[in-house]
Amino acid sequence: MASRALAYRPHDHKVCVTHALEHARSVCRQQNARLTPIRQRVLELIWQSHKPLGAYDVLAELAKDGQNAAPPTVYRALDFLQQHGLVHRIASLNAFVGCTHAGEHHSGMFLICRQCRTVLELASPEVSGVITEAAQAQGFLPEETTLEIAGLCPRCQPGGRHD
Repeated sequence: MASRALAYRPHDHKVCVTHALEHARSVCRQQNARLTPIRQRVLELIWQSHKPLGAYDVLAELAKDGQNAAPPTVYRALDFLQQHGLVHRIASLNAFVGCTHAGEHHSGMFLICRQCRTVLELASPEVSGVITEAAQAQGFLPEETTLEIAGLCPRCQPGGRHD
């Protein structure tokens, strides 16, 4: 799926947005949820880049569109998108990124470039399994796992790669 392209590698980002919106419509149909125009626009704004957007960034972009949305409207849209697995909240940045595994049960694992702020979502059943086993060994029942790893993407490392 093109929306799973590596965030820091050159690619046609319009394809990411198109696939994310198509997938969101499908997920909402399956979950009998309503993807309203404002929810869809918020999702589209979040997918415009692989850099997380905060709620007020989304609000500013909506204002540029000529929409007179209030903060509660944006927060409700973000809550909806998060509840339906279409976006993830990056707690360390208090911002949101599109979910590249929408509709799939998975742990949120993210590589966050501290220089360019690009976020790459990882899928690693092995890592998820180890975390779950370690938690259960302590008698803890994990319900949700989010792992954020800060560092430098290939482009931002000294002598950065652009492949």
